[in-house]
Amino acid sequence: MNATKDFSKHPCFNKESSGSCGRVHLPVAPKCNIMCNYCNRKYDCVNESRPGVSSAVLGPAQALHYLDEVLKKEPRITVVGIAGPGDPFANAPETLRTMRLIKEKYPQLIFCLSTNGLALPTYVDELAEIGVSHVTVTLNAVDPAVGAKIYSWVRDGKVLYRDGKGAELLLDRQLQSIKALKAAGITVKINTIVIPGVNDHHVLEVARTVAELGADLHNLIPMYPNADTPFAGVPEPAKEFIADLRVKAEVYLPQMTHCRRCRADAVGLLCHDRSTELAPILKSCSTMVLGMDETKPYVAVATREGMLVNQHLGEATRFQIWGQVDGVFRLVDERAAPPTGNGPKRWEQLARTLKDCRAVLVAAAGETPKMLMEEHGVPVHDCSGFIETALAAVYGSGNLEALRGRKKGIGGACCSGGGKSCM
Repeated sequence: MNATKDFSKHPCFNKESSGSCGRVHLPVAPKCNIMCNYCNRKYDCVNESRPGVSSAVLGPAQALHYLDEVLKKEPRITVVGIAGPGDPFANAPETLRTMRLIKEKYPQLIFCLSTNGLALPTYVDELAEIGVSHVTVTLNAVDPAVGAKIYSWVRDGKVLYRDGKGAELLLDRQLQSIKALKAAGITVKINTIVIPGVNDHHVLEVARTVAELGADLHNLIPMYPNADTPFAGVPEPAKEFIADLRVKAEVYLPQMTHCRRCRADAVGLLCHDRSTELAPILKSCSTMVLGMDETKPYVAVATREGMLVNQHLGEATRFQIWGQVDGVFRLVDERAAPPTGNGPKRWEQLARTLKDCRAVLVAAAGETPKMLMEEHGVPVHDCSGFIETALAAVYGSGNLEALRGRKKGIGGACCSGGGKSCM
């Protein structure tokens, strides 16, 4: 696929195309596996542009539908990227599924990812197979002692590391990632967040190190002070300081000078971002019940008493099976869930048990079970309230937003001010 793509149309990697070629970030990766001392993803303000911010989170099918709508509004989009709002590989099933759906429908687009690199090495070969051509790795230090000041913790699987151990592990994975990406023929950009008094003295060493590993481009991003973070009181570095640092770092690597510190749901040209304008479409897509096969007659429900959708997918031992006959919802069956303790096989067995259901309605579900069920053609949707109300949404509008509990965190709060003191 790569041979048919014009990589000069990536506006982040080619400044000359930034005024005519656009990008869209698909926010399908809410979870993160590290905690940076400058990061706060809790508050969303449509008036600010900074990494980690998104007005909504999408599932893979929703992301494809959103992309359909974006391309109608902005046909100059040439790049599809995933940049959070967490880390793509802390959400690997969602990330990879999204990219595969896009590859199938829009193979001509350039595929791009932005990651901290912690979990990336495992997936490099798969990214190359999918056709991801550009990857950005955020690397803020090549000395664990410096990194320990930047990261509160690093989580590898279920193990949490703090201080120097976490920074050392992260650095090792980042260096592995750059080597593997280059070996796979993938273009690599390094983002370095410049933090006054923490790593500003260390940036040139970062540039030298990643240049030796074959990185293609370096982007120095001035830290944006965020409320409720350890670095909230650290001032943003002056433009003159960053400009001078770029001149010095260019000895080692070409420097990106047109970065806009894009949101995780950024869309449009770099010089004309349309995130605010298209936010209603994004939010609408995030509430859609997509991926259903309407030829399947039934809906499965996780319920304790038969009146409400009120059980977690993992705790349900039985599922009610509902159908619609002449506009009336009827309980037609009840099916036992597979026994617990079988890992992914349990969800494959459950998908087979519910194979004639267009949707499974639950109070909550883990992302991995959701993804495995969807891959077997049985999408899971979390909601709450009366069963018949939820069924009316599934068989009717397909919008379950009114039945979803308000979630804190990403997309859960928004201000209408200037983005300087969103609380």
